[in-house]
Amino acid sequence: MRADARHNRHRVIDAARAAFAERGLDVTMREIARRAGVGIATLYRRFPTKESLIAEAFAEQLDACVAALDAALTDPDPWRGFRAVIEKVCAMQAVDRGFTAAFLAAFPDDVGYGRLIARNARGFAELTRRAKAAGRLRADFEPGDVKLLIMANGGLGAGSPATAPAASRRLVALLLQSLSAHPADPPAPLPPGPRENVRGPSGPSGPSGPSGPSGGAASPA
Repeated sequence: MRADARHNRHRVIDAARAAFAERGLDVTMREIARRAGVGIATLYRRFPTKESLIAEAFAEQLDACVAALDAALTDPDPWRGFRAVIEKVCAMQAVDRGFTAAFLAAFPDDVGYGRLIARNARGFAELTRRAKAAGRLRADFEPGDVKLLIMANGGLGAGSPATAPAASRRLVALLLQSLSAHPADPPAPLPPGPRENVRGPSGPSGPSGPSGPSGGAASPA
């Protein structure tokens, strides 16, 4: 590939990653081309379909999922490994609105992407089996239930990007506590959620302020 073609390809991938993270997978190819500063024809020469661009844009995240699964499968504590995978995937998801759809998507025309997704599924199924066999994961959990966790966590992306990571950490802690076959008693403290500044319309004490309904000093008894 010529240097200019390689440069354009990198620009398209970078623009796609940014657009998917901000707006999800609904962003158009034309918008991605505009962000990358290339013509739409140039984009389609590099990526004939939107699916092929999505697969390339999220290749690093999927590789990270594979690495997390591989590490978890070598952990002598399968419950710790299970928790680590869920926490890793949900943390990536919290900062990228397109990750949920890309993670759950099936692109039959992209053989490499399909193989990677299938490898993830097999690894997670094995990790689930080991955690159950160790008596740490509740027996009625199914590997497919991870999609429910991912979709629940993905809903946080619709809120503020600044608060999503903290909200995700707290949600994941709650979910993992519910999945444990032997929850701690008392349960482990939850990580802090997003900090919110709760104020009334006229200040922290509500619309009337600290001095009473009329705004003046309180009458003596």
